[in-house]
Amino acid sequence: MNSRTSFALLAILTAVGTLTISSADAVDLPPACVGCAQDEAKASAKKSLMDAIPISVWTDKSEYNHNEIIRVTGQVANIASGNPVTVTVVSPLNSIVTVNQITVAADKSFETTLNTASAMWKYDGTYTIKVNYGSVEKSNSVKVELIGGEATSTRPTTPSKCGSNEITADGQCIPFTISGGVVKSATLNTNDKSIVIDIDAKKDGTLTVTPSKKVQDGIFMVLVDGEQWDDVEINGNKVTVMFLAGAEKIEIIGTFVIPEFGTIAAMILAVAIISTIAVSAKSRLSIMPRY
Repeated sequence: MNSRTSFALLAILTAVGTLTISSADAVDLPPACVGCAQDEAKASAKKSLMDAIPISVWTDKSEYNHNEIIRVTGQVANIASGNPVTVTVVSPLNSIVTVNQITVAADKSFETTLNTASAMWKYDGTYTIKVNYGSVEKSNSVKVELIGGEATSTRPTTPSKCGSNEITADGQCIPFTISGGVVKSATLNTNDKSIVIDIDAKKDGTLTVTPSKKVQDGIFMVLVDGEQWDDVEINGNKVTVMFLAGAEKIEIIGTFVIPEFGTIAAMILAVAIISTIAVSAKSRLSIMPRY
């Protein structure tokens, strides 16, 4: 095997991401195309998997430095006229790094590039590149590793002891109540000015959090497992989220979260909001939370 072929092996390490298929549609997927060049790997996947997977995604490598370009390519099974592919990148800290929309070509393929040389990519670890084509069923993801930057453990935190009805988020105590599940952990996402709460939802339930205005302010949006959520009541800094069984992550977004790092987070958040509104409008989904 020559060096060109060896390098091409990286192309198929992230050939197929996570996807949920109903039991009625479940199939035995063929193994990865070991030893194939990227074009060959994609051709093999298109031929063997497209009937089972509505959308597939690849990256040109599985590991990158913080000053490299990630080339993202993919394929849809069927073209839905007027619908773009939405690409969302999530950092190791569960924050949204960037959101972009890509037009699908006539041959059902799509392609974009991601520049890792920005402050939003500064932490080492696993970044998840999610693709969505108009519905939850038409989604997939691929993971890449970034090296040579800051370790996530270098984030400043303030040790603090919280009460039994409070959860610790980077040293800050946030009052909460939950039914239908348990709260596992919480972090402050300073890039997106949000509180990210990991839960284990055994059944449908409700989570209520009331962060102080010193921790977060201007709350206006809630995401559940990365999707904008409508079953929400926001009353000042009191937020009640009605979640479904199996929910894992709830992100509460505001205009401020301690500490505030400047304008770059606001720019990224604006792109995320605009993209979410565009996708929701095309899907005829409500984009306004219920108060």
